[in-house]
Amino acid sequence: MLDEIERARFARLVLPHMDSAYGLARWLTRDPAQAEEAVQEAYLRAFKYFGSFRGEDARPWILGVVRNACYRLLERDGPIATPFDEEAHGEDAVAAGTVVRFPVDPEAVAIERAERELLQRCLRELPAEYRETLVLRELQGCSYREIARIAEVPLGTVMSRLSRARRLLQRALAGDPAARGTGT
Repeated sequence: MLDEIERARFARLVLPHMDSAYGLARWLTRDPAQAEEAVQEAYLRAFKYFGSFRGEDARPWILGVVRNACYRLLERDGPIATPFDEEAHGEDAVAAGTVVRFPVDPEAVAIERAERELLQRCLRELPAEYRETLVLRELQGCSYREIARIAEVPLGTVMSRLSRARRLLQRALAGDPAARGTGT
């Protein structure tokens, strides 16, 4: 069990990254309920083993714990094919449960929504290692070194996965059916 000083350090270093942890888990599991379960499991595990953590940058460490929790959960339960609901869980959703919208051109909104849905679908269809790397870099803002640490792979692997992920995503967005779900 952690003493009072270590609990305060955990709260200061690890808890602020809970939103990032959930974001990563949501993309890896593709299911909000599984993402919540994975984050809860990861934070419990992180708290239990926090005494062995050294350093001041806990973000890559906790995201690595979350990543591992997601993959353990997916192995145990298998993936859920429920699509991500942008309306319910996207940027428009406010903590109080209300949605704030500003008047805009309906055509522009429809185009933006269609583009967002296409991007999300193409991203969801990427193989897990490419989706994970792309989400960590582009959505979570992790450095290459942080991604290597989180994914437990060499830096060169991160760079090649990121390059392949971007290429696959670009081809999928352009409508190339051969680009979906392959690593080539």
